[in-house]
Amino acid sequence: PCRGLGFPDSFSCCIKLFHFLQMAAPKPITRLISHVILDLDGTLLNTDCVVSQVLKPFLVKNGKKWDSKKAHKLVGKTPYEAAAVVLEDYGLPYSTEEFLSVLTPMFNEQWCNIKALPGANRLIKHLKSNGVPAALASNSPRSNIEAKISCHQGWKESFSAIVGGDEVEKGKPSPDIFLEAAKRMNTGSPNCVVIEDSLPGVMAGKSAGMHVIAVPSVPKRTAEFSSADEVINSLLDVKPEKWGLPPFNDWVDDTLPIEPWFIGGPVIKGFGHGSKVLGIPTANLPAENFSDILSEHTSGVYFGWAGLSTRGIYKMVMSIGWNPYFDNTEKTIEPWLIHDFGEDFYGEELRLAIVGYIRPEKE
Repeated sequence: PCRGLGFPDSFSCCIKLFHFLQMAAPKPITRLISHVILDLDGTLLNTDCVVSQVLKPFLVKNGKKWDSKKAHKLVGKTPYEAAAVVLEDYGLPYSTEEFLSVLTPMFNEQWCNIKALPGANRLIKHLKSNGVPAALASNSPRSNIEAKISCHQGWKESFSAIVGGDEVEKGKPSPDIFLEAAKRMNTGSPNCVVIEDSLPGVMAGKSAGMHVIAVPSVPKRTAEFSSADEVINSLLDVKPEKWGLPPFNDWVDDTLPIEPWFIGGPVIKGFGHGSKVLGIPTANLPAENFSDILSEHTSGVYFGWAGLSTRGIYKMVMSIGWNPYFDNTEKTIEPWLIHDFGEDFYGEELRLAIVGYIRPEKE
């Protein structure tokens, strides 16, 4: 066959084929990433919980009811812009300035109650321990940023630069904040990767000429972030090595050990998905009883241990989220106990110890 192709022998044919494959193979992308710029609210901190806790009672006093479906409109906005959106959506009889003067002290009291999102502490510690310069760039005023991170040990010292929305001419989606962060770190835009949860933040990062990783804080809106270089489910899924940065070394057999957390309640019937499609009934817990806990933990597939009050302790894998295949409208908790039970046990008390993360939800 080689001579038929015009080569005198098989060796020269192999050499020619080798060079052809070298030319045809996609060239590896050389990344020059050396600096990381992080957003704060919705990316590192679970600010949404505090926003709803402050706005809910305020709206009730004004004869209105908080609508969580409108919350996505506030993501990525400056405080002034967010206030204007709330006033318009709920038809409140205040000027933006009056509204902010009332709510700002209420928010200030809550800054230290904001919890870090899953993976935030891990990422910040990883960057610092590996000598990767990192900056914090947020639309929030600098004083608010300082107050929020002061409640998280080691955070302030981990950032080479901190830039607030009141320190630049325009906030996101303008690139000003990110360009200023790069300037303060003495680096250029091509060397930076931005991690953002909001669409205005992604737009700002791309406008600044930087690489952008999107971690959407609003569920089921991933398609809107197509301009980002990468879209991930949560900070637990950050892969620094993709950007030429030091990799995490805490994964064990493709699973990530996490700080254990615990949940429990009576087993209830779910949607019938497991029984009908998989033939494996799920031991569902009533999600409405755990709305605060659910908001603290990213959707995905986890593992751990399950204890039934009258039966014993079993290995367990569970999903948190909307189950993309079934497109649930509510965030659920669906554990699977790895054991062959001869009968149902609805109504029995189930206790879960979640100790590891496996992967994001998938269809």
